[in-house]
Amino acid sequence: MFYQQYEIGKTGLDIIVFIEAGAGRSAGRHHNMLTTMPLLLGLFSLLGSTCALDNAFMPANYSIDETGAGRFVEDHNNTAEDIFFVSVSASWNYNTNLTKYNQQKQINASLEEQEFVEAWAKKAKEFDAVKVNFTDKNLIHLLDNIRILGPANLPPTEREQYNTILSEMDNIYSTAKVCPYGEKDQNKCWSLEPELTDKMATSRGYKELLYAWEGWHNSAGIPQKANYKTFVEMSNKASQMDGFADTGEYWRSWYDSPTFAEDLEKIYNDLKPLYLNLHAFVRRKLYNRYGSKYINLKGPIPAHLLGNMWAQQWNNIYDMMIPFPSKPNIDVTDMMKKKNWNATHMFRVSEEFFTSLGLIEMPQEFWDHSMLEKPNDGREVVCHASAWDFYNRKDFRIKQCTTVTMEQLFTVHHEMGHVEYYLQYKDQPVTFRSGANPGFHEAVGDVLALSVSTPKHLNKIGLLESVTTDKETDINYLLKMALEKIAFLPFGYLIDQWRWGVFSGRISPDHYNSEWWYLRTKYQGICPPLPRNETNFDPGAKYHIPGNTPYIRYFVSFILQFQFHKALCNVSEHTGPLHQCDIYKSLAAGKKLSDALKVGSSVRWQDVLQDFTGTDKMDASALLEYFKPITDWLKEQNTKNKDELGWSDFEWRPPVPEGYPNGTDKITDENQAINFVKEYNTATEKVWYDYIESSWTYNTNITVHNNLIMLEKSLKMSNHALKYGLQARQFDYTDFQNADTKRILMKLGNIERAALPVEEVKEYDSVVSEMETTYSVAKVCRDNGTCHPLDPDLTHILATSNDYDELLFAWEGWRNVSGKKMRTNFKKYVQLSNKAARLNGFHDTGAFWRSLYDSKTFEADLENIYNELKPLYQNLHAYVRRALFKKYGTKYINLKGPIPAHLLGNMWAQSWNNIYKLLMPYPDASHVDATPEMIKQKWTPVKMFQESDEFFQSLGLIKMPEEFWNKSMLEKPANREVVCHASAWDFFNRKDFRIKQCTVVNMDDLVTVHHEMGHVQYFLQYKDLPISFRDGANPGFHEAIGDVMALSVSTPKHLKTIGLLNEVMDNKESDINYLMSIALDKIAFLPFGYLMDQWRWKVFDGRIPESDYNREWWNLRLKYQGLCPPVLRSEEDFDPGAKFHIPSSVPYVRYFVSFIIQFQFHESLCKAAEHVGPLYKCDIYKSRAAGKLIGDAMKLGSSKPWYEAMRMITGNTSMSAASLLTYFEPLITWLEVENKKNGETLGWPEYDWTPGGENIAEGAERTEPGQQLQHRDPGVVRRETLGLTARPTAATSRSRGGGL
Repeated sequence: MFYQQYEIGKTGLDIIVFIEAGAGRSAGRHHNMLTTMPLLLGLFSLLGSTCALDNAFMPANYSIDETGAGRFVEDHNNTAEDIFFVSVSASWNYNTNLTKYNQQKQINASLEEQEFVEAWAKKAKEFDAVKVNFTDKNLIHLLDNIRILGPANLPPTEREQYNTILSEMDNIYSTAKVCPYGEKDQNKCWSLEPELTDKMATSRGYKELLYAWEGWHNSAGIPQKANYKTFVEMSNKASQMDGFADTGEYWRSWYDSPTFAEDLEKIYNDLKPLYLNLHAFVRRKLYNRYGSKYINLKGPIPAHLLGNMWAQQWNNIYDMMIPFPSKPNIDVTDMMKKKNWNATHMFRVSEEFFTSLGLIEMPQEFWDHSMLEKPNDGREVVCHASAWDFYNRKDFRIKQCTTVTMEQLFTVHHEMGHVEYYLQYKDQPVTFRSGANPGFHEAVGDVLALSVSTPKHLNKIGLLESVTTDKETDINYLLKMALEKIAFLPFGYLIDQWRWGVFSGRISPDHYNSEWWYLRTKYQGICPPLPRNETNFDPGAKYHIPGNTPYIRYFVSFILQFQFHKALCNVSEHTGPLHQCDIYKSLAAGKKLSDALKVGSSVRWQDVLQDFTGTDKMDASALLEYFKPITDWLKEQNTKNKDELGWSDFEWRPPVPEGYPNGTDKITDENQAINFVKEYNTATEKVWYDYIESSWTYNTNITVHNNLIMLEKSLKMSNHALKYGLQARQFDYTDFQNADTKRILMKLGNIERAALPVEEVKEYDSVVSEMETTYSVAKVCRDNGTCHPLDPDLTHILATSNDYDELLFAWEGWRNVSGKKMRTNFKKYVQLSNKAARLNGFHDTGAFWRSLYDSKTFEADLENIYNELKPLYQNLHAYVRRALFKKYGTKYINLKGPIPAHLLGNMWAQSWNNIYKLLMPYPDASHVDATPEMIKQKWTPVKMFQESDEFFQSLGLIKMPEEFWNKSMLEKPANREVVCHASAWDFFNRKDFRIKQCTVVNMDDLVTVHHEMGHVQYFLQYKDLPISFRDGANPGFHEAIGDVMALSVSTPKHLKTIGLLNEVMDNKESDINYLMSIALDKIAFLPFGYLMDQWRWKVFDGRIPESDYNREWWNLRLKYQGLCPPVLRSEEDFDPGAKFHIPSSVPYVRYFVSFIIQFQFHESLCKAAEHVGPLYKCDIYKSRAAGKLIGDAMKLGSSKPWYEAMRMITGNTSMSAASLLTYFEPLITWLEVENKKNGETLGWPEYDWTPGGENIAEGAERTEPGQQLQHRDPGVVRRETLGLTARPTAATSRSRGGGL
C-alpha cells in the first residue's frame, strides 16, 4: 500500500488526508504523482502560494526536438530526486511525530512538490507535436508520464473548487465516527481504526455488527454525495483536457491495453465458479449461525456478517468456517512469543528470506531510520504499515507499529517486498521508479507472503515443530487463504466497474446508491442489511471513493501474484501442490524476481510479465491451480448440502432485528460467554451450598441465631446473584451457536431481588424471614393454656373432628395467630418484590412468575383447562355439600350456597380427602386405607422412605445416596422448633440431597413420602448439568414428577404388592370409592390451585389494593371454590397469610400445572409399562420402560424448553386435561347421575348466604361470582404435607416445589 499524507493546519481546517494507492498492508509512494496531485493542488489553493518553487528546480528552455527532450528528462530526473526527497522526508517526519510544526513543514514541502510537478508537466507538453517522430521509444514513454496534468488543467477557480471538494471528502472520511447507542460524549465514539474494524472482525453479534456497519456507512458516506457529483464533473473535464473521454478511460490507460476491460471480464468469469462455491459454503455456515431469519440459502448474504466493513475479505470469520476443527489451525503467534521474538527480529528474519534468494539486503539507513515499533516516548504516530522510498537511491524505510503475531510477520514480509522493489529499480529514472503497472507493487509484496505463510516455511524458521500434510489440514489452510484471496476478487472487480460507469455517465447521480448495490449483489452476492436508498451514499464509506484512489489495481494484483508465484515455484524446482510451495533459499527464483523488479516501469508491463511468466497476458490459471483442492472440496460440500450456487432470490433482504438498535453495546464473544458460564457454575455451587446449609439448619432448628446466619448467607447469595447477573446482562447472546450458553445467560440475566439496593435486599430478606417465622412458630391457645401448633395439632383437629365449634376454634385461631400478624410485612414485601421485578424488566412480580413458563398463551391455556374441568368440580362440590348438609343441617349448610371453609377436613379447604368417611359413596364396599396395616406391621418413617426408594429402583432409577439417609430429617424432633412443612432439598454439590418431613405413619404420609422422593430423584437425574439447569423443566414439572409416582403408589394393586392390602376388590362400588378418595384430593384442589396466584397477580399489578386484600381473597374463594368464611372477616384480618406459600413467597400456579400434567405423564408411563385396563388402576412399579421414559426427561432438567420435555414423555407439547378426565371418567358419570337423582344445584347461586345468618365478609359488596374478578393463570398444589424442593432463588429463599 502506498501512502502520502498531508495535513492542512495553517488555515485552521485541521484536515488529515491519506492518498492511498493500495488495498493491502504496505504503503509507500506511488509511481505517478498525479494520484497525489489533486490534493496538493487543493492545499496550494487553500493555503495560497506561500512556498514558491526555487528557480533552480524549474525547467529550463529546451529545443523542441529529440535532443532537447533528452536533456529535459535528464534534468527532470536530477531535480525530481531532490524535490521528492525533501517532500518524502517532511511527510515521514510528520507521520512519525504528529505535531503542528511537522505538519506545517510537510505542507510546505508538499506545495513545493506540487508546483514542481505542474511546471515540468506543462513543459513536457511542448514536445507533444514532435515526439511521435522520436527514435528513442523510452524517451517518449518518459515524456508521456511527465506530461499529464490532470486537475492542473482546470482554471484556478475551478481547481480550487475541485481540490476543496476532495479535501472535504477526505476530511469527512478521516474524521467520521460512530457513537455507541445513546452516547453523547464524542470522545467515547468509535473511529474506523481500530474500534470499528475490530468490531467487524471479532464480533459475532448480529445487532452489534449491524450498528457498526450502519453507523459507519451513514457517517462516512451520506455527507459525501453532493460533493461527489461535482467532483465527477470536474474530474472528467480535467481528463478530457488531457485527451481522454473521461476519468475512467484515463485510469485504464495506465494499463496500456486496448482490451484491458475485456481481459478483466474474461478473468472474472474464469474465477466465478470458484467464488460461487465459496459463497455457497460461507452462506451455509452463516445460516447455521444466524438461522433462516437472517440468512436465505438462495439469496445474497447480508453485507455486515463477513468480518469486514466492506465484506471485501472474509478471513476474519474463519473461526466459523473451519472445515476440520480437530485438525491443526496454523497460528505460530504463541511460538513467536515463546521464543522471545521482537519486532527487529521479525524484520531480520524477513531480510534473511530475501538474501536467501540472492536479493539485495537492507541498507544501513533502513535499520537506522525505520520505525519498526510504536514509540513509547509519548509521540503520536500514524501506525498504518507503509514502505517508503526517499528517492536518493539509498534511504528506504518502513513505518509499522509491529506486534509479535503471525499476521504481522506476513505483513513484515509484504512491506519488505516493497522495499526490495525500491532497491531493485533505484537506478531507474525517477519517473520509472514504480511498479510495471499499478498492480505489480502489491503483487510482489503478496507473492512473498504466499511462501512465508506455508507450514513448510514456518517449520524451516523454527515456528512450527512439525508439518502436517494430510488432506484435512491442507483444506483448512486453503479455505483460510480463499477467504482472504477469493472472497476479495468480485469486490476488487466491481469498485471501478461502478466508478467507470459513474465517470462515463452510464450511472447517473440519481442512481449512485442503487447501482452500487446492484453491482455488489450481482458480483459479490451480498446485500445491504438495512433498507438503503438514494439519500445514502454507501460507496463513500470505502476510502478509495472519496480518496479518489483507483481500485482495479488490487484485482490485477490478486491475479498476478499467483502467476508470479507459479513462475517462481517452477524455477525453484518445487514439486507438489502449488499451495505448498516455498521459494525460500532459491537463487534461481531470486534471479527471476530481480530481473522483473529492476526494470521498474521502464518496460511495458506485458513484456515484464512475458519474461517473468512466459505469457504477456494476465490469466487465472495459476490461481485456479493453487486453489484446486479447496475448489473440489467446496463443490463436494455444496453438492452434499444441496446448496444453490448463486443467489436466485436476488431481491431478498433480511429483516431489521426486533428492538434495534437497543442492545448493540453488549458483548458478543461467545467464547468469553462460555468461560463466564463455567466460572459462574463453579462459584455458584459453593455459594448456594452455604446458603442451603444455613437454611436447612434454621428450618430444622428455629432459633434467632440460626435465622441471623441464614440471613447473612442469603445476603451473600444475593450479592453473588447480582455480580454474575449484571455480568450476564452484558452479553448479547442472540446469535450464539451454543443453545445452552444462550439459555443460561437468559436465566442469569434475571437477578430477581438482587437487583435491589443492598439495604433493600436486607429489608426484603428480613420481611420474608419475619413472615415465615411468624407462620412457623404460631400456636393457637385454649383458655386452659394448652397451645396447639399447626403440625400436628391443628392439622389433626381439622382432619378428624366433626365438631363444628371445635373446627371453628382451630380455623379462626390459626388465622388470628398467623396471617393477621403479617399484614403490614406483606404490604412491604409487595412493594419490594415489585420493585425488584421492574428492575429486571418486568411490569410486576406476577409478570415475572408467569414468564417462567415461556409461553405467550400461558394464561389463556390455563383458563381453557380450568373451564374444561369446571363441570367436574361443580358436580363434586354439590355431592360433598349434600353430605355435609346431612351432617350439619340447614343452619350451617345451604344446598344452593357456598360451603363454610372449615368443614372440609383441611385448614385451607384445598384437599377434602379427610372427610371421605362422611361422604363415602358405598360405605359397605371396600375403600383403600393402608394406615391400619402400616401400624400393625410397625412401619416407621424410615421404613416408609426405604419402601419408596425401592419403588424408584424398581423402575431402573437412581437409589438414594448415603448422605440422604445420614442427613435427612424424616421425623419431627421432640426438643426443638422446626418447620414441619414437607420439603426436598438439593445442596448443589451433586451428592447431598435431603428431605425434611414430620412424617406420621399413615397412608397419606406414605403418598407424600413418594412425592418428596420424586423430587430427590429429579435432583439425582440432573445433578451433573450446569447449575442453572438443575431445576424442573418448568415450575410445575417437579411437582408433577412427585405426584405421578404417588398415582401408582396409592392404587390398591400397589398397596397389595407391598403387603399393605390383603386383597383388591374388583367391582364398580370399590372403584367409585377409590376414585372419590382421589378426587377429594385432586379435583377439590383445582380451583384453589387456580385462585391462589390469581389473587397475588392482582395484588402485584395493583388491581387489588392493600385496602381490599381480605375482601378480594374471599371473593375469589367464593367464585372459584364455592366457599365462604365461617365467621366474620374484615380488613383487619389477613387470611391469605395463613397459607404457607403467601408469607414464603412461593409461587403457587405450579401446583395447578402439576395437577394437569401429572395425569398426562401417568397415561404415557402406563402405556410404556404396557398397562391394560382403566387408567386409575395403573401401577408402573417395576417397569423399566416407564422408568427410562421419565428418567430421560428428568435428565434434561431445565436445559430445554419445557414443551420438549413434555414431548419426550407424552409425545405432544401442550398441557391438556384429557388424561385427567379419562382417569376420572367413571366417577364423572356416577356424580352426574347422583346429583341429578338428588336434584342438586350445580354451583352456588345463593352466593351471599352465610352460616348462622351472619354477614361474613365485612364491607364486601359481592357480585355474581362469575363477574367478580377477571382471573388469569392458576396454580396447583398437593396437600399441605407435601413439601417444597429446596433451591435458592430471589423469589423463594427457601425450598421449591413439593407441598401445597
